[in-house]
Amino acid sequence: MGRAALWNAIHDTLAEEIARGHYAPGDRLPTEAQLADRFGVNRHTVRRALAALAEDDIVFSRRGAGVFVRHVPTPYPIGRRTRFHQNLLAANRVPEKRVLHLETRSANAQEAQALQLGDGALVHVYEGLSLSDGLPLATFRSVFPAERFPDLLSTLRDTRSVTQSFAAEGITDYTRARTEVTAETATRTQATLLEIRAGDPILKTTGTNVDAEGAPIEVGSSWFAADRVVLTVSDAPSA
Repeated sequence: MGRAALWNAIHDTLAEEIARGHYAPGDRLPTEAQLADRFGVNRHTVRRALAALAEDDIVFSRRGAGVFVRHVPTPYPIGRRTRFHQNLLAANRVPEKRVLHLETRSANAQEAQALQLGDGALVHVYEGLSLSDGLPLATFRSVFPAERFPDLLSTLRDTRSVTQSFAAEGITDYTRARTEVTAETATRTQATLLEIRAGDPILKTTGTNVDAEGAPIEVGSSWFAADRVVLTVSDAPSA
């Protein structure tokens, strides 16, 4: 077989194995040396096959780390009602949240301003990790006025759901008043949680949710792995 036929055959074999789930999104492929041994070719031929897979958006490489199966980004609309579980279920993904930290403390200046709190007011803080089909999608921090929701932390600990916890406090509906989206690079801590590299691009969203009377009840930020999400911002009402 000619060299072109060889790398094409390797490309097709690996693409089929990825399509069948032999390698899942986020998995690292065997090294060039391992693939060369498997297919009985030199590493240059393997490298050409991997380059073709990258051109097809099936894999991507990270310098010094290897070649990985590309994730299909999760669609994530941001509108008047932004709900993590609903967004992922609508995208046919399995949503999951993990609690990283819960505490009650004094509000900082930005939190107090966003939540319209006085000096020295206490807030509940919920930090966690959002996953899509078991893959880390975003880290987040949500902050709530403690005086208004005295039992919120215990409900969050049990449900991990802001919507369910609000419902337990009598808030049957809430809407997003504003959202900011900015680009950042991952810190070492964020990279560890998101299973990416420090310095990789992330998308930060910061939003304020209000109750039916327009009073702010939550200010929160999420840091998304940039290649795992497609953020769509719309003013249109959502269910």
